[in-house]
Amino acid sequence: MINAELRKINQMLPEFKGSNWLIRIPLAIVFIQQGFSKMPFDPSTAEAYGLSLIVWSMVIISELLAGFGLLFGGIFRSLGILSLIGDLLTRFSGSIIVCIISGVIIVSDPDSFVEVLLYDHIHVMLYCGGLFFALRGNRAK
Repeated sequence: MINAELRKINQMLPEFKGSNWLIRIPLAIVFIQQGFSKMPFDPSTAEAYGLSLIVWSMVIISELLAGFGLLFGGIFRSLGILSLIGDLLTRFSGSIIVCIISGVIIVSDPDSFVEVLLYDHIHVMLYCGGLFFALRGNRAK
């Protein structure tokens, strides 16, 4: 009886099919902003993090590619053109985000995984957002 009532209430609630944009846009903005904030290319910044110039330049390119890829992947889906390309672009961008955030966490040299979960909320959320799009692509509603 209660289960039937709950289903009835659930069916009356509207479905928001564009909800992926509530995650996609802020995630893309963060990565685009981070990529642009590292420009112009400064070798001393790479040295401060203990990274080679090649790795640092790949970080910049990857952050920009991930951010713009998330946006364009969603736009391709919304327009109905190149939807397969848009899905692959979204998944690829999510994978890039996971790799970048994994690198950030490794470079920060935490004492334990639990420390990351308890005290590094921003990176955990960015990681989960990237993982969401890597796994769901444009099938995310």
